[in-house]
Amino acid sequence: MEFYMKLPRNKKEFALFMAVISIISVNIIAPLITCFEMGTFSLDIWKNAIKVIPFIWICAIALVLATYKPAEWMTGKIVEKDDSFNAHIIINILCTVFLMSIFLTVIGTWIGSGAITMEPIDMFFYKWPRNFAISFGVELCIAQPIARAVMSLIHSKAEETEYNEEIEKTS
Repeated sequence: MEFYMKLPRNKKEFALFMAVISIISVNIIAPLITCFEMGTFSLDIWKNAIKVIPFIWICAIALVLATYKPAEWMTGKIVEKDDSFNAHIIINILCTVFLMSIFLTVIGTWIGSGAITMEPIDMFFYKWPRNFAISFGVELCIAQPIARAVMSLIHSKAEETEYNEEIEKTS
């Protein structure tokens, strides 16, 4: 039942689901990682990070679409069909964030710095674990639960409307 109520059922819902997750994630993760990169948390650094968010958001959407199937495949290799909804969701988030964080550790640095250099590749194994942990935490505890709540609300309202229409027909 949770799969049915908390996950998208069609392309329109998938687009909304992805929009909610990506907007929340990019607006939290990118500024946090930028502040860690700069070694300080200040309003000026946060403002500068906000300026590149539209570009990172476009990249994140493209990466979600590119990593969707591989993450689904990885999830299927780890969890069983009869495992719980939460097990499926957590492992899927883990796989998706794993793949996306690999790419965004490099590409996000290029976008943020405005230059393509070897620095994010040279520093990859130093920066990636931190970026992965931040991303996984935000996805698991903030973005995904909000997106699933939105889906649940939409589906509940749709079923309530459907139920009320059926009542009216029989009356």
